[in-house]
Amino acid sequence: MDRPAKIVIKDLNLYFGKNHVLKNVNVQIPEHKITVILGPSGCGKTTLLKSLNRLIDLNPNVKVSGSILIDEEDVLHTRKDITQIRRKMGLLAQRPYPLPMNIFNNVAFGLRISGRRNQLMLKRRVQHYLEQANLWNEVKDRLKDSATSLSIGQQQRLCLARGLSVDPEIILADEPTSALDPLSSMAIEQKFVELKKNYTIVLVTHILQQAQRIADHVIFMYMGEVLEQGSADEVFNHPKHEITRNFIKGNFN
Repeated sequence: MDRPAKIVIKDLNLYFGKNHVLKNVNVQIPEHKITVILGPSGCGKTTLLKSLNRLIDLNPNVKVSGSILIDEEDVLHTRKDITQIRRKMGLLAQRPYPLPMNIFNNVAFGLRISGRRNQLMLKRRVQHYLEQANLWNEVKDRLKDSATSLSIGQQQRLCLARGLSVDPEIILADEPTSALDPLSSMAIEQKFVELKKNYTIVLVTHILQQAQRIADHVIFMYMGEVLEQGSADEVFNHPKHEITRNFIKGNFN
């Protein structure tokens, strides 16, 4: 790992009731890189992602042990308000969920809740984040239109702009292209590659080709365990575990 770790997970175990979902997870996620959490469906990828910003807390039957250090602060045992933790991390879900308001206000929402309400400043910052999401040229003349009037691919980029508007340090993406057409998927992938200069990106996918296109660092999971982790070159070209090798070759059932 040629960059310092932004996130260090130590001995993480997670249960939903009696179901042991994450098993002794130990990983390091480098700063300003795209880390892809890869593996077959149901292996714990999304649960691991949601552990980072404590969305797992929404399940009343969850039991967690271990530590998740972000900038050396254990977010599982911090006294900070959980909203402060989540503000460090923008989340992009499988399907876009624009707020029930116009395009402009979807992006301005994050700015307003952080206390920035000057109208001229809002206009400038909304444009900035829409440009970051490669959406400005497509919507600049329809900012008062409902966000739901956009295509699914545009809605996903709008949600990315809204996530960026709270100035996170980390972008969490849970299969963000699974509902998109190939061109929209490519636009999101290219944007991630650009954004890693300023953000640490953690992306969950079960699509091997997507991981091979954009990953700098790879965490391969199987049945709740991390079987391998390392640079994309190490995991894809020199996998150590037989299950990883079969997955990469497509010989996986």
